[in-house]
Amino acid sequence: MRQFDFLGKTKVFLPISLLLIVISMIVLIPGVRGLRMGIDFTGGMEFTVLFTEAVDTAEIRAALGNIPAGDVDLAKSVIQDADGNKKIITMQLDDSDTADDVVTMLQRDFPVQAQGISRRLIGQQVSRELAEKGWQSILLALVAILVYISWRFRLRYAVGAVVAILHDVIIALGVFAIFQVEINLATIAAFLTIVGYSLNDTIVIYDRIRENLKLEKRKSVFEVINLSVNQSLSRTLNTSITTFIPVIILFIFGGAVLRGFSLALLIGVVVGTYSSMYIANPILYAWTMKAGGRKAAK
Repeated sequence: MRQFDFLGKTKVFLPISLLLIVISMIVLIPGVRGLRMGIDFTGGMEFTVLFTEAVDTAEIRAALGNIPAGDVDLAKSVIQDADGNKKIITMQLDDSDTADDVVTMLQRDFPVQAQGISRRLIGQQVSRELAEKGWQSILLALVAILVYISWRFRLRYAVGAVVAILHDVIIALGVFAIFQVEINLATIAAFLTIVGYSLNDTIVIYDRIRENLKLEKRKSVFEVINLSVNQSLSRTLNTSITTFIPVIILFIFGGAVLRGFSLALLIGVVVGTYSSMYIANPILYAWTMKAGGRKAAK
């Protein structure tokens, strides 16, 4: 079986990862690109509209743009296709008078079913709480992971795993900022899934490293880590490919409602597999060497 020098390629892949993280951090700055927060986090109005026949989204958007709404440009509303001739229109709007104007326009200019319009108002206070709880859940997951892996393995293993997870999440957020993909509650769930997926691959490799450190006592830490990654490679690739296939199908056919969720999972599968081999392991190796070489790794 061919043995790949994963750890030896760190000098190639680490600068690439650092560059991607820097780019992601820059585009996350609100003045540059920033994240496009959905109505779940910003507050506003969501309209669910049932049409009697297919309606062009561009025509709806153009009609919304003609409604005066102060500083809000209703032409930039998010319009998503749902089942049949249903469309979900979301906008950062909390003025009831303007909302009434939107309903009147839709009923007047488009073939809307009788009583086919429903609306839902999400207050900004509730939205702020949702945003805080969403990001707190990710932070809490990272802390819990750090504590658990430190207990099951050692602190150096935990730090390597958490850095790999942060690497994956930051790059995923950068992609969302670049392409202005909406962040909503489903997306937060996808980011938590990224955390779990990335951690799963890393833990499998770490467990093999720990076993091989006991079995391969004549080998250096460098050789043991490379051996462990190679031994886990087929399992890692098989898991990634079988996960990637349904996620890419969900991304293509899942529609606009699930687009952000499936995109986050796609990024998580690819970047998570990469980071488990090229981010977590080099951190473990560097820490082990600094702590006293092979003896400290046992």
